[in-house]
Amino acid sequence: MQPLVAVILVGVPLMWLVGFAAYAYVDAPKYGMNPRKWALISFAVPLFGFFAYIFERGEQGYDADTDPYAGGSDERTGGFAVHESRQGEERLGPAGTEADDDADDEWNDPDGVDL
Repeated sequence: MQPLVAVILVGVPLMWLVGFAAYAYVDAPKYGMNPRKWALISFAVPLFGFFAYIFERGEQGYDADTDPYAGGSDERTGGFAVHESRQGEERLGPAGTEADDDADDEWNDPDGVDL
């Protein structure tokens, strides 16, 4: 067997396995998981072990109070984050027209369009 073929057939997949195991070993403590166990699983069970680690790890905690895009109860912004410099501006409607909050037309058609 040629050395280049041996490197391609054995070395490249082995490097991938070592890379998956190294990632699991470094990343596992962030989620409170055992790094040695998940590195061994990621290395010993090719590809499936790494994906098992990815799916098994818990998500990091989420605090909606610190998230500026969480969509608060502010009716004016409609759940969207609005920069402080834009808070007092008039809202825009479809195609840049002024928003008409008291219109009873369901589709907010522009003037001159009667259906």
